[in-house]
Amino acid sequence: MAQDIYLLIVEDEAALRETTAERLVDHGYQVVAVASGEEAVERLSEFAFDVVLTDLRLPGIDGREVLGAAIERYPEIVGIVMTGFGTVKDAVEAIKRGAAEFITKPFQFDQLLHVLASALEQRRLRSENAYLRSQLEDRYRFEGLVGRSRQMRELFDLLETVSASTSTVLVTGETGTGKELAARAIHHNSRRRAHRFVALNCSAVPETLLEAELFGHVRGAYTGAVANRAGRFEIADRGTLFLDEVGTMSVALQAKLLRVLQERELERIGDTRTIKIDVRVIAATNADLPQLVQDGLFREDLYYRLNVIPIGLPPLRERREDIPLLVRHFVNRLSQQQTPAREVTVTQEAMRRMMAYGWPGNIRQLENAVERALALGGERTQIDVEDLPPELKNSAALEQPVAVTLPDGGVELPAFIANIERGLISQALNETDGNKQRAAQLLGLKRTTLVEKVRRLRP
Repeated sequence: MAQDIYLLIVEDEAALRETTAERLVDHGYQVVAVASGEEAVERLSEFAFDVVLTDLRLPGIDGREVLGAAIERYPEIVGIVMTGFGTVKDAVEAIKRGAAEFITKPFQFDQLLHVLASALEQRRLRSENAYLRSQLEDRYRFEGLVGRSRQMRELFDLLETVSASTSTVLVTGETGTGKELAARAIHHNSRRRAHRFVALNCSAVPETLLEAELFGHVRGAYTGAVANRAGRFEIADRGTLFLDEVGTMSVALQAKLLRVLQERELERIGDTRTIKIDVRVIAATNADLPQLVQDGLFREDLYYRLNVIPIGLPPLRERREDIPLLVRHFVNRLSQQQTPAREVTVTQEAMRRMMAYGWPGNIRQLENAVERALALGGERTQIDVEDLPPELKNSAALEQPVAVTLPDGGVELPAFIANIERGLISQALNETDGNKQRAAQLLGLKRTTLVEKVRRLRP
């Protein structure tokens, strides 16, 4: 029964920690054992365990904080507290923190097995109530952006600071990382929020029409111009203009954009009248603009004009600890849009698959996967592995925790690590049918780095 159950033990007493871990492994549990609350919190940020078994009294971060961090991140996790200070007060406090069970040391191992089985059965029965604890807290959100990782906390601080200025901003990041959400966050926290936020995807408009979209035209300026029309710059006057995929713009149009940014004025196509504008421009791209400049495809002076304040959005694979938060965010929002609205939870195994996947399409791909899972789930109130897209169903092996025991004779660490690295690379290549680009994404590497590692690690 326990072979698919992943358990985190947090115990500073080495003998008890190691003995308990070994006996649980013998009973089929997948176990990771750590000696401190700090290490436990770090492990929880990397992997969706089914159970956290923690001592209550720990140096530094204690068991209460470990339990709180676990349940806040994973509403479906089972928390069990063990302590030698088995007072009623301790028990009540642990239950208030969300513990499913409380066990007093010293305990018989059979007693622990019974407590584990009972708690896991409780989890199965209480899935409908888990939704109530899955609500996101405001401190992990910033105008539609969601995250608790170090990268996202730093991004929230930067966006808040940038919002107070009027400088041009260049947002960079892979497709699906939320560049428009970042632009909207800047606008809605700025002094321009009472005026319009206007977005234009430069790659979605034919080149022949993009100039008119930006600057407008007068009647008769060209065939089909049957009336005067304001461009996006005029519409966004006193507000913010978001230019997405600005790297796709032709060099000729780049020159006209540069002039508008420098002079703060424009002329509609076919008109000689100059129109003054007051617009903050936020540009975005998933392209390497410095490389485009070097290749002569993007004006260097325009690049520096746009890149006054650079903001880079991290890909999802570099902030995996945010995935549970994002999943709950999308599940809550999308399930409430259904008719009838449902309260839906996510199994820990499904969460593990999502945390193990490389997400080349980033947050947009994650949202689509959650929407698909809800649709396939019908009237069920829990998303499981069977509801996930095919590419996610075989991803868990890359992120399973490994409990390593140091042999009595020691190990040759470089060779040991190289062997683990070789195994992960082999799994990634098998997972992607030998596609090095996709395998590199699963491993969080550049393709060139993966190719070099394959060459270096080849036996």
